[in-house]
This record gives sequence, structure tokens and C-alpha cells, in this order.
Amino acid sequence: MAQIVASTAAPASNPAKRVKLTGRAFYESIGSPKVIVAPMVDRSEFAWRLLTRSYLDEQRSKELLAYSPMFHARLFKEQAKYRDAHFQPTKESLVSKEKSEATPYLDGHPEIDRPLFVQFCANKPEDFLDAAQYVAPYCDAVDLNLGCPQGIAKSGHYGAFLQEDWDTIHKLIRTLRDELEVPVTAKFRIQETPEKTLEYAKMILDAGASIIAVHGRQRHQKGHNTGLADWSVIRYLRENLPPETVLFANGNILNNNDIEPCLTATGADGVMSAEANLSDPTVFAKPPPQDQSSREYWRDPHNAGTGGYRIDGVFRRYMDIIYRYVLEQEPMIRQPLYLPTDALQDTTNGCAPVSDTRPSNGVKRSIEEGEDEEDDQNDVNNSAKSTKTSKKQKKKHNKSGKDMAAVHNPNLKSMQGHLFQLLRPMLASHTHIRDALARARAGDIQAFEHVLSMVEDAVKEGLNEEYAPLHNLNSKHPNEQNESTLHPTNDVHDTAHGVNCESSDAARERCKRPFWVCQPNVRPLPEEAIKLGAMQLSKKEKEALAQKEMEGRPMAVATLAEGTSQSGVSKSSLSAEEENDKSVSQLVEKELPREEALACG
Repeated sequence: MAQIVASTAAPASNPAKRVKLTGRAFYESIGSPKVIVAPMVDRSEFAWRLLTRSYLDEQRSKELLAYSPMFHARLFKEQAKYRDAHFQPTKESLVSKEKSEATPYLDGHPEIDRPLFVQFCANKPEDFLDAAQYVAPYCDAVDLNLGCPQGIAKSGHYGAFLQEDWDTIHKLIRTLRDELEVPVTAKFRIQETPEKTLEYAKMILDAGASIIAVHGRQRHQKGHNTGLADWSVIRYLRENLPPETVLFANGNILNNNDIEPCLTATGADGVMSAEANLSDPTVFAKPPPQDQSSREYWRDPHNAGTGGYRIDGVFRRYMDIIYRYVLEQEPMIRQPLYLPTDALQDTTNGCAPVSDTRPSNGVKRSIEEGEDEEDDQNDVNNSAKSTKTSKKQKKKHNKSGKDMAAVHNPNLKSMQGHLFQLLRPMLASHTHIRDALARARAGDIQAFEHVLSMVEDAVKEGLNEEYAPLHNLNSKHPNEQNESTLHPTNDVHDTAHGVNCESSDAARERCKRPFWVCQPNVRPLPEEAIKLGAMQLSKKEKEALAQKEMEGRPMAVATLAEGTSQSGVSKSSLSAEEENDKSVSQLVEKELPREEALACG
């Protein structure tokens, strides 16, 4: 069983007196993190950051850096209500720029939520500085969002739509470099050419950014036109910027097997993940050793080199974090995650093993052996009932009965969106779970417990179907496979050009797992989206495409909009089965958050 270990990467002991380091010295002071949880609007909040950290051992957790969601600097500066609804370092209202003496609560907790960068979008230096001063006592650095490509960023003149306004960007970063007690960093997208991207990066570094995070896509690459990130441009920056420059690479990460190829191809100091982390918060975790059985980790009984963390286990762990840290109550006592061999143990030993996977700063608690199963179930039921009647849970409600405190708690209001993303592999085939999750509301813990029980039932059924043919052949624990059965998957990475150039079909096949295992959502490439009818070209783009085809040049849809992009493999016409899968997937899409709006950098 994977053991939950809280992050031990602590900030300087006294923020009021700490020496302000910059550049590589600063990077080394926070543990030289190699893996990074990207800033995501309403998604990279405390509970999700802690869930991601919980799958790493102590040393690995020191190498993980997390960003907060993107906050709006002007609103953060002006409204205490906005600050309290998004950033909760203590239980007090965030009304002072001085470090509070109150007990740490969630965001920036020195023992379990560091290192942490807090990101803002801004276009006025004074707004950026004022907002940053509120969070500086509770984080390691403040980041400027220069990558958001959404329409709201265009109308608000921030994010990627500042990239033509170099003077404003320089002033924003320089102001914080000179006047903020913690370093300032920046995250941006590549430009039309490697040369222009290099000049852009040099300007940002000259302004005073201690670290740059580079998303290998251009501003127009979003939605169905997302396409592939260009690792070669990030490599170009690595080779042409001063060697002391700290650089993070973002883009094309689908699972853990993509991390090392990205580091090799780009030469970056660390790898950042956004959408992959939403689908699989274990994306940075290594599989348990082959000689250790784990109920949380599934291994293919036919190919032990293929596996992944189980969705029901991740869901449980997420709920336990909500209970323990957000609601500040004991997590529910649960039966162990189901394995098909439990039925065999029931008949041979009379009972199945019982354990508890609750996060408790590395301490596991278990149900004592010999407890009556009925008593265990009563404990579970009583615990579920207590989530509404606990004194800690009695908050003010509006006339409709809605828990307003829950609505404004960033960790509770994000639960539904996170679970739609996490459970995506099973929602198309288990529509009753999708419908139950759609009805769950922020703060309604019983509703989410109900969804969890439905997920566990579905996983149990799926596992039984998967392992039924094996029960008569082999009574071994399904995770105890002989080393001779290992056939590690071969990942396709073309690092010669510094870019992962799989077609989406190849990537889908490489990452495909049973529905009960965490796995990434692989978008169709733009060319494939056109074939599927999910993306339409404008008249001007069609004319340009026709001209390119006449000249015998390869089709690259993103090039029609601006800049360069990698072309993919077009799909043929859909079969009847594929058409049916597409229609079911569209139903799921209606309930899922708009990913490009969430991971907007």
C-alpha cells in the first residue's frame, strides 16, 4: 500500500527576516524541484496539491513544486472577500500584509504545502505588487501569468495578450523584483519563431524573473486546435540563454513515462503538468516496487509492466484529505479496496484483510483484527451521517438550504470538477455515476460519498470481469507477478526534433488502461479534429490549406492561424461503433469543465 507522506520541503524559518535569493540560488534553496503542478484556474487548490504530493515519498515530495490557481491581481488587492474565497493561509480573514501569528490552516502551510508559488494575472504594476504582498508571507515566490489564451484574458488585457506589450511586462516584473520580499517568476507561451521566443525570454529575465516556465504552445493553440507542444523551442532557449537560467518545460506530458523524455529533449530543470495532473494526480509518482503488493495500484495480469493507480483509491484519498484538512474531522473508516482474490481468501481464511488508507502525515491507521463486519459498516454509516450533523459542519445557510461557507471554500467548490476529470474514463459507460456526480453540490459530503460508493461498486464489477478467467489458472495475488512476465511498454518519443510527435491515436493506445485506472484524456490533433467534425476551418484557412495542398506541402492546421506547428495523422471515417462512442463522449463533455479554461497558461 502506498503510504501518504506530507511534503517536508519547508520555507525559510522566518519570512520576515529571510534573505531574498534569486535565480538558481533561489531554486536550489527550495529543493531544486524537478516536477511541478501547473497553475490551473479553480483547480490547483490546496486539497488537490496535497493529493498530488501524497503519492510521493519523502525525497520525491521535496522535488515537487506546486503553483496556486491563477488569481486576478486587482480583485485580490481590492476585496478581502475575494482573497478569503481563494487563499486561506489561516482561518482569519486575509486583511493584513504582515504574516499572521494565527495557526497555519491550508494554503502555504509550512509543513505540507511548500514549496508553493502563487500566480496572478495583472496589467498594472501597483495592483500586482499590492496583491503579491498579501501572499508573500505564505509562499516561496509570486508568478506572473503571461500564458492564458482565453477570450476573457484578451478582453481584460492580461495573460498571453500582454505578449506584444513588452514595456508593461517589464514594469510588472521589475516592480516585484525591487519591492517584494520573495522572488518573482513568470510563465509564458512560445512565440511565432524560436528567435522571437528567445528575445521575449531575455526581456522577461532582464526584468528580474528568477525562474521562467515555458509552455511549448503558441497563443492560438487551445481547444480543438491545441495540437502538440514544441519541445524544440524550449531546447533552443536552453541552449541560448545563460546556463544559470532556471527553466521549466510545460506541454505534451500524458503520464509519468513522458517526464524523463521531456527533460532530455528540452534540457529543462523541471517538468510542469496541468491537464495530465487533473486526470491523474499520481502522474509524478513511480509505481510501487514489483515485490510489494498494493491495493491502490493495478498491474495488468497479462503484462505486469503496464499499470496505474486505481481511480477508487485516488477518490478515497481525496475524500480523506477533504475530511482531515478542510473539514478538520476524522476521515471515515473504510474497508480495504477490493481485490478479486478477497473472495478466495474469504473461503480459505474466513475473512479478508482490513486496512485504512487515510492520509495522516505518513501515519497509517487500521481497524483492529477481529472486529465484527456489521460493526464496521455501522461505523461507516454513522460517520457518513456525522458529516452533516458535526458541530464543525454547522454553518450558516441561505433560504434555499445551501451551505454558503462551502460554496466559497475553494477546496469544496472544486470537488465536482475534479471528480468529473478523474472519473472521465468510466463516465461514458457508467452514466448513473455521471448523473449522481452532476447532482452533487459543494459541501454536500454525503452526495460525494454516495458517488464514491457507486465508483467502488463499478470497479469491483470491472475487476471481477477482468480476473475471472485467471482464477482457475492462478491463485496468486493479481499484483504479485513473476519478473519473467514483465514486458515494459515502449513509449514513442522522437527527441531528435525535441518534440513528442505521436499521433493522438498512438498516444491513446500507449496510455490506454481499464476504466478503473487513472489515465490521461488525449485530445485529437487539429487535423484529426477536422476529420471528426469537431473543428471547422474558416474560409480564409480553407483557401490557405488548398493552396498548400496544391503546392504539395504537408498540412499543418495551426500554421494557418499563426506560426508553426507539428502535423499529425488524420483519421479515416468513423465506424458505427466509433460513432456511438463519440456520441456518448459528447454527453460526458457537457458535464466536464472546459480544460483549456482551467489550464490556461
